[in-house]
Amino acid sequence: MANTEIEIRAGDWFVVKQPAEIAASLDSAGTLDGLPFMPEMLEYCGRRVRVLRKAEKSCVEIPGGSYPIREFINIDVFLLDGLRCSGDDHDGCQRRCMFFWKSAWLTKATEIVSEEAPADRERASLRSRLKTKISPDRYFCQSTELVRSTVLTPIGAARILAKCIRDVASGAVSVSEMFWLVTVPLYRKLRDRLVGRPFLKGDLKQTPVGDLRLQPGEIVEIKSLEEMRQTLDSRGRNRGLVCDIELGKFSGTRYRVLSRLDQMVSESDGRMRKLQGTVILDGNMCMCARVLGGCPRLEFCYWREIWLKRVNVEPVTCSPPGPSEDQSVCLSRNN
Repeated sequence: MANTEIEIRAGDWFVVKQPAEIAASLDSAGTLDGLPFMPEMLEYCGRRVRVLRKAEKSCVEIPGGSYPIREFINIDVFLLDGLRCSGDDHDGCQRRCMFFWKSAWLTKATEIVSEEAPADRERASLRSRLKTKISPDRYFCQSTELVRSTVLTPIGAARILAKCIRDVASGAVSVSEMFWLVTVPLYRKLRDRLVGRPFLKGDLKQTPVGDLRLQPGEIVEIKSLEEMRQTLDSRGRNRGLVCDIELGKFSGTRYRVLSRLDQMVSESDGRMRKLQGTVILDGNMCMCARVLGGCPRLEFCYWREIWLKRVNVEPVTCSPPGPSEDQSVCLSRNN
């Protein structure tokens, strides 16, 4: 069912197929190779979109807190620039996950193929086939189904390095970016083997909740590792959320609050989790600090308010960030 006859590269323009075409690719569960087409994706049918990168592999959260890297079935999955899940059809999940798109759901954008809004009846017909729950308290989405849309067999180091080369060749990442995506995890793995993996651990029995009540658009500065450590228990957690020592690279950096994170669907069990005093920062992504070649998911880091401090700044004029910059660079230059 995949578009094997065409090459898809980062930066290429495609059109998301119409609902009837996508419906023809799906099984009775509304999935292709185990990957669901979600109701939140329907609004993009018929729209012209830009390919951000290919996603041959992904981290997958397994019950117990491990995150193995697995290959997608048929390795024909892509990320489209800026398209994230609103959570509207999943009772307001606020994770803002990037959508995964099978190549069978895309067609090359040409002068002949243009944007065309799908008919309401086609959209409604496809929506009726897409489920969002598998039980009253367990949700069904691309995140919860990653364990079924990826291959269980571990990826060997040689195969991962081959994927790194393909990522560079396809334009997904630059040569310099891939250099760091390979050397940094290798350094950390070697360091961990020789001297042990460093952990950030606190002394608290009961960890506190932040009370900044931050709102989207506010500017915050990330506290020092020592300040964050003082909010943690002996497992390095604040109310269950791990504060990885690698987060220290962000200390002193300023970001704009993108959104609050008051609830989210858990990838490992599909249940909705409630959170307190937690926000997402614009441009602050998961580091995948020990994944050779990185993980393409572009998941946001989750920040407890108690690890942040509000910054009152005067409005500034800032040119749009370059392709390798994020919003924090703009803020740092002007403050």
